[in-house]
Amino acid sequence: MVKQPGTGYAVIQDGPVMPAQQDSSRESIGIAGAPNPSISVSLPCPPNPEGLARMGTAEIRKCFLLENLFEQDRIVLCHSEIDRATVGGAVPGSGPLELLAPSDFRSDYFAQRRELGVFNIGGPGVVQVDGKGFRLATRDAIYIGRGSRNVRFESENGNSPAVYYFVSYPAHANHETKVVRENEADASVLGSAAEANRRTIRKYICPSIVETSQVTMGLTILEEGSVWNTMPAHRHHRRSEIYFYFDMPEDALVVHCLGEPAETRHILVRNRQAVIAPGWSLHFGAGTTRYSFIWAMGGENREFSDMDAVPMGGLA
Repeated sequence: MVKQPGTGYAVIQDGPVMPAQQDSSRESIGIAGAPNPSISVSLPCPPNPEGLARMGTAEIRKCFLLENLFEQDRIVLCHSEIDRATVGGAVPGSGPLELLAPSDFRSDYFAQRRELGVFNIGGPGVVQVDGKGFRLATRDAIYIGRGSRNVRFESENGNSPAVYYFVSYPAHANHETKVVRENEADASVLGSAAEANRRTIRKYICPSIVETSQVTMGLTILEEGSVWNTMPAHRHHRRSEIYFYFDMPEDALVVHCLGEPAETRHILVRNRQAVIAPGWSLHFGAGTTRYSFIWAMGGENREFSDMDAVPMGGLA
């Protein structure tokens, strides 16, 4: 056990210490046959709207920003009390990585009471679910239903590994595991070049394609010259939403806004980082260049169109 200076928490760690978010509780999870354990991070309890309005930059980032999701040959898990969401990343370079339940789940296996949606944003790979392999090319996705006992991430070529990003929510029922290819997603084009928000939205895990308990996921790709996402702004009280930004130059960033319409705050987000927004918070952003982002939602209603628009004049 290694005490991290200035953080107030301890890390149970077999390998090198990963950069941490202060005040988060962390544990390592041993994986048979893997070179390193996976890392499990619990985010601080999220504030209410009044609490967010009083927070400084560092406090906001600790509660809502997921910075270190990817480590070679590890699975990284970040847990939030917002709808009990778990966000993770897996990069299987040297060999397969098995997804195990962290101790906080109090479950025999990860998906015993949960479902998850997985995107591959790296080289080609295979996701094994209860002994059945599902090949994922880059920008393919897979929904894994509750009750799936064994989930394992693999790369076809360790020199160009698959990079898996996934989001998990509690589930009330078992649904069939299903792969959704990029060309099978429900695509629509929104915005305009004049408003710098021309973008293609692809709905992968949604009611018209995959039956789930609550998880909904898709991918938005901005066109060259467009930088704004989710404008006009909106929020949805019936579910939380997570934006995972990627396909960005390393020196680029997105100014991601959250909070109530009259009390907005912002977080600077870089490549392969994610932001989680509770149902009461709006979410929109603008980048220094074009980018892509995977959106994931979990909560009471899975309908994509269930959102509450925020008039531009109501933003402050």
